[in-house]
Amino acid sequence: MPTTRQADIPNDRDLGHVLEAVREQQGLETIDQAAEFLLRRRMRIMARRSTGRRALRPVGKD
Repeated sequence: MPTTRQADIPNDRDLGHVLEAVREQQGLETIDQAAEFLLRRRMRIMARRSTGRRALRPVGKD
């Protein structure tokens, strides 16, 4: 069963313009969806960075 989450977004003109641009570019219906899209994108990028390339290198034998 999906849960509904709601976050208060500060009322800032520049933020509103950015969210509106993202909404149009990504074909989203609401500003909230645009904010969620950006948040999830940032979380994916940060998760990728936190693991780093160390995890992808083979472990050598001594």
